[in-house]
Amino acid sequence: MLTVDHARLFFAGDSAFGPFFREIRQRLGPSDLALLPIGAYEPRWFMSAVHMNPAEALQAHLDLEASESIGMHFGTFQLTTEGIDDPVVALENARRANNVAPSRFRTIGFGESVRVP
Repeated sequence: MLTVDHARLFFAGDSAFGPFFREIRQRLGPSDLALLPIGAYEPRWFMSAVHMNPAEALQAHLDLEASESIGMHFGTFQLTTEGIDDPVVALENARRANNVAPSRFRTIGFGESVRVP
């Protein structure tokens, strides 16, 4: 968790999903922006221990009680067996299933920047 000019930024890095996201929220409070990985997650039997999938990233967003999240760690190289665009589609499906607005958890284009409120 980083605090810059009163904005709280959480960077998950390369992470699998686990109960620690809820624990992070309990210990450090909510974040204004969470950067969560959504790619390189298939096959699950192998990758679940090191990378979360988009549905798990959405659950991490909810567990963190982040105001906004941005999906990262996808789309640059074909690293694993899911299609290179599958993470974005899977994130959209997870958002719909959990009634989370696209503005609350989205992806950005390569080179795009984001202003934190």
